[in-house]
Amino acid sequence: MRKIAVITGTRAEYGLLYWVIREIHEDPALELQLIVTGMHLVPEFGLTVKVIEKDGFPIADKVEMLLSADTETAISMSMGLGMIGFAKAYSRLAPDLIVVLGDRFEILSAVAAAIPFRIPIAHIHGGESTEGLIDEAIRHAITKMSHIHFAATHRYRKRIIQMGETPEHVFCFGAPGLDNIRRLDLKEKADIFKELGIPEGKPVGVVTYHPVTLEKDSSASQVVELLAALDNFQDIYWVFTIPNADTGGRDIMEKLKAHIQKHTEMGKIFVSLGQLRYLSLLKNASLMVGNSTSGRIEAPAFALPVVNIGDRQKGRIEANNVIDVTVCKKDLLVSSIKKALSEEFYESLRGMKNPYGEGDSSKKIVETLKAASLDDHLLKKIFYELPE
Repeated sequence: MRKIAVITGTRAEYGLLYWVIREIHEDPALELQLIVTGMHLVPEFGLTVKVIEKDGFPIADKVEMLLSADTETAISMSMGLGMIGFAKAYSRLAPDLIVVLGDRFEILSAVAAAIPFRIPIAHIHGGESTEGLIDEAIRHAITKMSHIHFAATHRYRKRIIQMGETPEHVFCFGAPGLDNIRRLDLKEKADIFKELGIPEGKPVGVVTYHPVTLEKDSSASQVVELLAALDNFQDIYWVFTIPNADTGGRDIMEKLKAHIQKHTEMGKIFVSLGQLRYLSLLKNASLMVGNSTSGRIEAPAFALPVVNIGDRQKGRIEANNVIDVTVCKKDLLVSSIKKALSEEFYESLRGMKNPYGEGDSSKKIVETLKAASLDDHLLKKIFYELPE
């Protein structure tokens, strides 16, 4: 039986991996070794390991690595603690293959720790670009340490091959997070609004704003501008989700909570919604504002207008639903939100196609992992040269 270790460190990433995890768990020829780390194990971020346990997945190991700070020093030290924890996990579990997704520092620790063990790595969502984040360098580093690649678009697949990865090991099945939209029974408007305590009389805007980690000390001023812009739309009920555990994330979180406490009629803030509630919210929202990846990947499936702020997502493929605001300034945000809410913009999104696929990738990913030959040909990577 092939032992496949899947690593998850955040609530969002777990949602994207859910059906991959489910397919592995239900395949009698595979053994799921789920390793939980990062934000999942921290009460401040919702202790979302409980969600995983409630979903019925056995957890093979928990790697504690996050320090109770989000400074540059704390993040770097957390990465070191992660490598120690993952080394112990791999030594005990001896997986045949490791599956990771994305570009966070927790995943870099997990992959780096696997190298001495000679365990093949399968990486999902490589080849993408987010020019405003340290994740940009982390993602490409993970790509070069990985052996099997699952790109979300053909352009991203081409980039991975440009990095010297062998084409026969680079696949393009779309974004696995879209499987949730296709396979979950999303809640209707009245049900999700009642469950979240959202008044039905107003349109809803979803706000997720993460730190732009390559811009030092910018988070505080940017969130002030964002909140000032949102205050101009008192006919919108704003639903906020908290930022990731990145440098500057706690500063954003504190400012959001303080503002909502003073202006309770403005909206609500949630630590963790879970995939079902989050996607149900997107399905019934009027727009999204912020700099979340879901504005690029999941929102197009609902033809949901997105006001994307700054450079966090710069370089990532976007659909017609995205309105980019390059500088986080109140006046620019106000005009862009007005455009996003206009009837003309809504009409322009009718029948739009999602560049990240149709929501049928997880089964294809697992079938590929199941059939892959885990021999020296895979482990001893060559640098593939593009034809001149």
